[in-house]
Amino acid sequence: MKSAVDLHAVIMAGGSGTRFWPLSRKRRPKQFLPIVSEKTMIEETYRRIRRIVPGRRVFTIADAPQSRSIRRLLPALPAANVLIEPRARNTAASLILATAHVHRRNPEAVVAVLASDHLILDEPLFLKKLEAAAEAAFRTEGLVTFGVQPTYPATGYGYIQFDRAGGRDFAGEPFYPVRAFREKPTREAAAAFLESGDYAWNSGMFLWRASVFARALERDSPAFFPFWQRTREALDKKSSKTLIRIFEEIPALSIDYALMEKAEGTLVCAGDFGWSDVGAWSALGEIWPRDDQGNARRGDVVAVESRGNIICNPGKLTALIGVENTVIVQAGDVLLVCRKDRDQDVKKVLDLLRGGGKTKHL
Repeated sequence: MKSAVDLHAVIMAGGSGTRFWPLSRKRRPKQFLPIVSEKTMIEETYRRIRRIVPGRRVFTIADAPQSRSIRRLLPALPAANVLIEPRARNTAASLILATAHVHRRNPEAVVAVLASDHLILDEPLFLKKLEAAAEAAFRTEGLVTFGVQPTYPATGYGYIQFDRAGGRDFAGEPFYPVRAFREKPTREAAAAFLESGDYAWNSGMFLWRASVFARALERDSPAFFPFWQRTREALDKKSSKTLIRIFEEIPALSIDYALMEKAEGTLVCAGDFGWSDVGAWSALGEIWPRDDQGNARRGDVVAVESRGNIICNPGKLTALIGVENTVIVQAGDVLLVCRKDRDQDVKKVLDLLRGGGKTKHL
């Protein structure tokens, strides 16, 4: 039987992608780069969701320069569906605006919030679970979050704690009440989460009915509800000036802090569908092809007694001798060399460049 769910998708396409510097730059962040395949990450995201959602019901949201890149990369996407943030104010503001657009079309439509720069290897399983999550969002009065079954004690992800005893099935998939959202843990805490069996990685993907989202803001996040009301009114009146004022005034918080951690009746669907947020250079060690010494590479590499490295130097030869667990990236006017376990510190380099006036490299 055909589902009654009117499913829409919102692809969050903003963000600076600084952790993939120097390959990513201010106006060409990670989501606009071909990092995991020959296509850019946003093209892969759009292709994947189009398997179950018609193009007319897919939206992107980003700032104006990034939206111009989206128009170029996704020419089949209707121009009206390329939503522009008046200014960067984090994901709560973005999703209030995007959900308000869907609400104008159909208050009972389900919104699936997707990142533009994640890797998903098992697409059939992911889409099956996404359709089940849409059913859950349509048939309940709560928000739905997508968890990922943890496979190791990761310290780089937030976690979702859930109650196995209160599980419900939708479209043949189990959903559990959320007990709490947990920040990125210590290794000891992550190991305990994994052992307990009632935690999932927080993927940053969510689903909700547009009307339920509005009621959740009113009930659980009253500081943000007036911004929802003003946004809906501004869209009805086609007032871009009002939207600019709203984005100047709205608190710059993520949707996790603004709503998800406070909302009552939230459900989580967890699964292992080959997900990665591809959050830093070291993640590519499990994604890019590796040689017999475990070196993940793009470009021609000759390695002598060199193991566990990540090399990005397309079109050139990189020769390694006695190098281990190192990231080596040549991109334009910059060469980056760092230990794999320090790749998160790329942001410190960017801070030094800004402070030293070397912004041409950003």
